[in-house]
Amino acid sequence: MSQNSFADALRRIAEARHHDPFSVLGRHAEGGETVVRAFLPGVVEARIVEGGRVMAREPDGAHFEWRGNGGDLPPHYSLIWRDAQGREYCARDPYTFLPQIGDLDLHLFAEGRHFHACNVFGAHEREVDGVPGVLFAVWAPNAGRVSVVGDFNAWDGRRYPMRVRGDSGIWELFIPDLEPGQIYKYEIRNRDSGEILLKADPYGQQCELRPCTGSVVPRRAAHVWGDDDWMNRRRQHDWQHQPMSVYEVHLGSWQRDAEGEFLDYREAAHRLVDYVRDMGFTHVELLPITEHPYDPSWGYQVTGYFAPTSRFGDPDDFRYFVDHCHRNGVGVLLDWVPAHFPKDAHGLARFDGTALFEHADPRLGEHKDWSTLIFNYGRNEVKSFLLSSAIFWLEQMHIDGLRVDAVASMLYLDYSRQEGEWIPNAHGGRENLVAIDFLRELNVAVHQQCPGILMIAEESTAWPQVSRPTYVGGLGFDIKWNMGWMNDTLRYMGHEPIYRHYHHSMLTFSMLYCFTENFMLPFSHDEVVHGKRSLLYRMPGDEWQQHANLRALYAYQFTHPGKKLLFMGSEFGQGREWDSAGILDWYVLDYPLHQGMQRLVRDLNQLYRTEPALYRHEFDWKGFEWIDCNDAQQSVISYLRKGDEGEQLAVVLNLTPVPRYGYRIGVPCGGYYREVLNTDAAVYGGSNTGNASRRLQAEEMGWMGRSHSLVLTLPPLAAIVLTHAGWHP
Repeated sequence: MSQNSFADALRRIAEARHHDPFSVLGRHAEGGETVVRAFLPGVVEARIVEGGRVMAREPDGAHFEWRGNGGDLPPHYSLIWRDAQGREYCARDPYTFLPQIGDLDLHLFAEGRHFHACNVFGAHEREVDGVPGVLFAVWAPNAGRVSVVGDFNAWDGRRYPMRVRGDSGIWELFIPDLEPGQIYKYEIRNRDSGEILLKADPYGQQCELRPCTGSVVPRRAAHVWGDDDWMNRRRQHDWQHQPMSVYEVHLGSWQRDAEGEFLDYREAAHRLVDYVRDMGFTHVELLPITEHPYDPSWGYQVTGYFAPTSRFGDPDDFRYFVDHCHRNGVGVLLDWVPAHFPKDAHGLARFDGTALFEHADPRLGEHKDWSTLIFNYGRNEVKSFLLSSAIFWLEQMHIDGLRVDAVASMLYLDYSRQEGEWIPNAHGGRENLVAIDFLRELNVAVHQQCPGILMIAEESTAWPQVSRPTYVGGLGFDIKWNMGWMNDTLRYMGHEPIYRHYHHSMLTFSMLYCFTENFMLPFSHDEVVHGKRSLLYRMPGDEWQQHANLRALYAYQFTHPGKKLLFMGSEFGQGREWDSAGILDWYVLDYPLHQGMQRLVRDLNQLYRTEPALYRHEFDWKGFEWIDCNDAQQSVISYLRKGDEGEQLAVVLNLTPVPRYGYRIGVPCGGYYREVLNTDAAVYGGSNTGNASRRLQAEEMGWMGRSHSLVLTLPPLAAIVLTHAGWHP
């Protein structure tokens, strides 16, 4: 290197513009001598610890150099230096270590097939050549220079610049002797504009507590898992033919401690598991606990795709949460958001000064509704990022399934856009072909890597085969939220009963498409916010009628084919809309009607979990048969739910406030029947009208195309469920 070139290299190091600091700093052989160089701004003297070799200070005042016979110098020597205030520091030189990321990792990442990129990128405790420290790695292909900054180097981007791995766009640096717990970011200089950016780690597995936005060097996982039995059963679990009742939870507003502060993951685990087990739910589904800076986003504007939010504790605390759920027989689902990300300056947006994770063209890369950015699913490195995130939660955090948010927004290029605001695909259509390919790759990858997990799509359109395998042209999800059923049912129940006979088809229409997908029936957080009112207050009538309507609605949900989901608070009839800044109105459980609502949901879960007729065939016609779907005039529907071994339940709903006496329904065969659930029972807050005190014997009288029939009393605004007590032909 010529003198001029060398001077220019030193100047670029000092100005934090050098893309290859290892070519200048560290140990080099030059002219038969060993040369050691270090950049130490603000330092007045420096020496090499081994042998006490004094380093000469270069004219620029920040570079130090030693030349001589370095035959006895260890490969990874230490430097000691003193600043102008007389303070001394000692550290091993990071510029003596070889590259640590292997060629296979580089290849898989570039191919979009690195399912465990989170084990390579981010900050990880490592031991290199017997030296402990932390390996940092980040993808920033349009950077001219990337540095790791933190308290350990006074947030000075001139210190600890990283090495770039060829044309991969990947930068890495091993910093010896650095310990977990350090806060850090990446300082990135765009190679074209010179723009300086300060970014949190996209692969960071721990973050500062908001409003701070730094990443935290995580400790190696210390939690000892105790859920081996659960995980082994999960791999073989026949979920399609088993009950699945999900309690959707926003951890920050479910409950809080006596001082009104958030519960940590450990305390929340114990309280939530006790409650969920008592109520009979099989799973909890967490609104996103991936790190996010803005509380009112409920977690849907994610900046940390690998980090449990620090609001409730550290990663090991979250592992404890999942483990405790599993040890007590409760599955854990996580809301996961690959559809978009926020524009926060410290996050993924224009990460290296260019549209890296997102599209440059806002017609492809921006959600105007949410003021967020859309991932560029056609970019392989972005695919590796998202695939690795999904597998991280399923594999390393033992999450049992992901509810994939806003799938519809991913499938359509014109989603929530006017004409001229979107770009058609290569065939002139509105389908987002690269997003479709990504979703298929995602579902194939996670099922291969984590057998037994569930992928659940929040998809609100008529897109075909969402929950069908990719090899038959489907998207590969296991379950799809039945948004059509939810919307039709809530619209129907919102009508005054006197008008319901005009809208009867809203109740029956779902059976025309019910088995085209594996559906989940959701009454989620989205239905109790933004002026929609709580489920209770969406029901018409006075207070008693509102509760009666809601009880009937829940019975309809739990006896209709499909897995179940209920948002927290709805199970006891919360009156106010959900407010994420507060907690649920638990005080209403002092009142009998709300106690009755909670008891009903508990009993519905018990009935659902113990009656195979309700869960054995939720995804095909073998499990359902109409008794009568045509009694619109009286707003009554009736149907059978069926299992494998002759198990059958008859369900009848009377959705008017008028009791109906002597109501006859056809039944498959003779014998005695009994009422096993009546939402109008006094214990639920009802009028106690029904058939519990009667011995119901089927008459050999044909009705509704069946050989036998029953005469029933139908309670007002209620559902009854009947089982047989000795069937005979």
